[in-house]
Parts: sequence; structure tokens; C-alpha cells
Amino acid sequence: MTTRLYSHPDVLEHRTPAGHPDHPDRLKALDLALEHPHFDRLQRVEAPRASEDAVLLAHSEEHLWHVMRSMPEDEDDIRQIGEDTYGSVATLQAAFRSIGGAMAAVDDVFTGAADNGFVTCRPPGHHAAFARVAGFCLFNNVAIAANHARTVHGAERIAIIDWDAHHGDGTQALFENDRNTMVASLHEEGLYPFTGKVDETGIAGNIVNAPLRSGATGDQFREAFRDRIIPAVINFSPDIILISAGFDAHYRDRVSHLNLKGEDFDWATGRVMELAERFCQNRVVSLLEGGYDLEGLAESAGMHILRLIRG
Repeated sequence: MTTRLYSHPDVLEHRTPAGHPDHPDRLKALDLALEHPHFDRLQRVEAPRASEDAVLLAHSEEHLWHVMRSMPEDEDDIRQIGEDTYGSVATLQAAFRSIGGAMAAVDDVFTGAADNGFVTCRPPGHHAAFARVAGFCLFNNVAIAANHARTVHGAERIAIIDWDAHHGDGTQALFENDRNTMVASLHEEGLYPFTGKVDETGIAGNIVNAPLRSGATGDQFREAFRDRIIPAVINFSPDIILISAGFDAHYRDRVSHLNLKGEDFDWATGRVMELAERFCQNRVVSLLEGGYDLEGLAESAGMHILRLIRG
């Protein structure tokens, strides 16, 4: 497998208040883990800066301008944009690099430059809706990547698998009326944003939710993945699989009450790759969402990326 990592120093410059879970040390911890010789085959690519118009692939023009106008101009200022979402003078650059990395990864898997890719997105994206900032998220990176795959590369059927501990309500809202996009989510039941129930199925059964009870372990995660996610993807037959790869379901991460280990994310990645080999010429693009315990994130994301490399 040819695996590419898309990142840029700009994503470290997005600043949040002291004590906020989304802080730059998250990516520094992952970068340190990726220095191991296991990752020598990983191709590192500088994420390009997306244009402002790229945001319009998933959001309204009013939303774009609202976010842009909300950013502070003073380097020392951090401004609250939503209930738990903040911006600093460098936040827009980080966001546009994250979007640019996601779009570049999609381009590369369709042109054959890479089989799969991982994008160190920051801020994350899956809570952002058409005209809403939420849950640390300004723009929905995975939704923009999906619509880029469709408009530029002619992808007809796009599957998004989200295993962040928090339900990707923004992604679901953006695609619940699009029968050619499937959004499948494993997340903790009753956790913010308190959506993602089994009976939320979309316009054509294209929304598949597999909520996990508080305290669930890897066994329950794997069972839900086998019983609900894999059959749905097989039935859907996608042209590309995108992953909203949150790692806050790790047992060390205290923002959720799930108890997954790195091996569980490795296992799930393997199952996604089997599906991608069967249906979409190995095309997988994975985008970082949550994951706030430094050791848990480094372990889980590291094992996820290593599985992408090894196949």
C-alpha cells in the first residue's frame, strides 16, 4: 500500500483557551509517535491551502463569511465563536490547510498517486452543519472531501464511516437527504450531541447509526461494526470510503465513557480496507476528528495509520 500523511505546521497554530481539549499538543504527540521506524514507508505531504470557495462544497456562503468575520485580529486574542468553539488569528489558516489536505488526499487516491491517506485535520469537522458551528468544529472537512470527490472525480456513491465517540451530527444533517452518500456512525449513546439514534435512517436508509452504551469495550464495538456497519457498506457498494477518525473512544480518554484500545481501531481499519479492496480499488481517506488524551491518541491513531500502510 502507498499511504500518504497530509499535514502542515499551520494546523498547530489554531489556539483555544487553556484547558480546552483541542490543543496543539495532540498533534505533537502523534508526530512523535510517527517518528518510529515502523512509519518509514509513510509518505509525508504538505497539505495545500484550500480556497475559501472550497468551504461552499458543504456550507452556505453566509456561514463562511460568519466564521471569517468572527476571527480576531490580535495575535493574543482567542474569540468564542460557538458554545464550545473558538478561533484565534491563525485558525482560518489551520482550517483551510485541513480542508486542502482532505481534498488533496481525495485527488491522490483517485489518480493513483496513493492508495489511501490520513489527514491531520485541526479544527475537527464532523459537528459542523450547513450553517452551524458546533463541537469545536468550524467547517465539515469530511463533507467537503465527499463533495469534492463527487464534483471533481465523478464519485457516484460515497461512504463515510465515523467512529468518533461523539455522533457526527453535522455530517448526518448534510447527507441525510442524499441517497448517494452513506453515513455510518459508531458512537456513545447519550453523549453530546445527543443524536445518532438507530431510528435515524435518512431518506433511503443511507444513515446507519450504531450507538454504544456507556462503558462499552472493544468487543461491543467490533460486534456493532460487524453486524451493522459492514453489511451496510456491502449493500451500498461505494466508490470511495472516507473515515471520520476520532480516537476519543480510547479507554484513557475522559471525554467519553467508552473503553476501546488501539487494537480495536487497528481491527476496524483492517475491515474498512477489506471493503475498499472489494468495492473501490482500495480508495480510503481518513480524517482526524477527536482524540484528546495524548497517549491514547498517539497509540490509536498510530495503529490506524500503520494498518493503512501495511494493508
